[in-house]
This record gives sequence, structure tokens and C-alpha cells, in this order.
Amino acid sequence: MSDPIIFLNPNGLADVTREIERTVRALCVEQDAPAAFETLHAVEGGIETQRDSDRAAVAVAQYVARHEANAAAFVIACYSDPGLHAAREVTNKPVIGIGAAAMAVALARGSRIGVIAASTHGMPRHWRAYHAARIANLVAGERAVNLGVDESGNRDIALDKLIATGRTLRDEDGADVIVLGCAGMTPLRAEIERAVGVPVIDPCSTAASLAFSICRERGLA
Repeated sequence: MSDPIIFLNPNGLADVTREIERTVRALCVEQDAPAAFETLHAVEGGIETQRDSDRAAVAVAQYVARHEANAAAFVIACYSDPGLHAAREVTNKPVIGIGAAAMAVALARGSRIGVIAASTHGMPRHWRAYHAARIANLVAGERAVNLGVDESGNRDIALDKLIATGRTLRDEDGADVIVLGCAGMTPLRAEIERAVGVPVIDPCSTAASLAFSICRERGLA
């Protein structure tokens, strides 16, 4: 069997990891590399603040350094991509951040990106990343639903808020494509897209599709 693509959830929410796994496994085809999933428990709950992200970055880089010999690729399943560059320093295997992957695909689907964040606590960190990547001028707006990461994919709790926020990004900010700014929102992408009427990009499935494709091209599947 070939080495797996390892999906790393840096936070401590195993339920979120399971939802990510459901999303990713639905995308797999027979010739793809196997997928493995890890919850790193870098923080107790979801990653919201810069301090959370910094702790997660250390955990991600350390995990990749320990396991890179037995992996085809790594996917960092957190929208802030904590540890992305540090992880790339310790391996020549592909390391994909779901946030960067989502923004790249969003720019292939539209020209003004709206982002739905889980919490306002994470938004300054996101905007720093947009400026660093020189795409801040392409982000029409980012708005938060102010839910925990573990709540953000709960249909009963989150769906109406996510739809309302997506519509506000579309109507008030002029977004023509929406990015879900939290891995926890993964299960609700299709319903949000149907309700909002513009493309909605789920970072987890986007990064997974990219990882599978890269591994096929490199003969790692």
C-alpha cells in the first residue's frame, strides 16, 4: 500500500476531524493515495486567537518532522494554515494549507471573495494573511458568525447564520464567491451555496482534491 496523505486537524476537536474525514473520503477514488486523519490537540478547543494558531504551528511542524518519511503528503486542516511554512522546511513532501488552497480556487471562481469566519477573534489573523499573500484587495469582506469551531458545522445551530452571513457578503460587500473560513463548516457547504446563489468554497474538500491530484501526478497514489 502506498503512503497516506495525512490530514492534520491541529485543534482538540475530534468531532471536527470526523466531519473532515467524511468530506474527504467522499472525494476519494480507487486510484488515490489512502487518507489518514489526526487530531493534534495543540489547543483544547478550536483555533481562534493568534496564540492558538502559534501553538498549533509548532505542533504541526513537529508532527510533520516525525512522520514525513511515511507520508505521501500533508494537509493542514485549519483555515489559518498554522505551521505551513515551518512544515515545508522539514520535508520535501507536499504540504497543503486548506486556507491557501481555498483562496486560490475562489479566485478561479470569482473576482471578489467573501469569507465567513467562525469568530471575530480570528479575523485580524486572517487579514494579516491576506495582506501577506497580497490578495487583500480581492477580499470583498469577511464577517463572523461568532460560533465555536465545534458549533460551526452543526446544522441546527449554524446553518441559518451561515446563510444570512453569506447573503450579507453577497449583497452588502459585493462578493461573488464565498469561502468558508473554518474547517468546522465543511458539512454545510452545499446547503449554503444553494441558499446564497454564488459559489461556496469549502477549504477541506478543495485542499483534499488538490492533494489527491498532486499525489497522482507524482506517482504516489
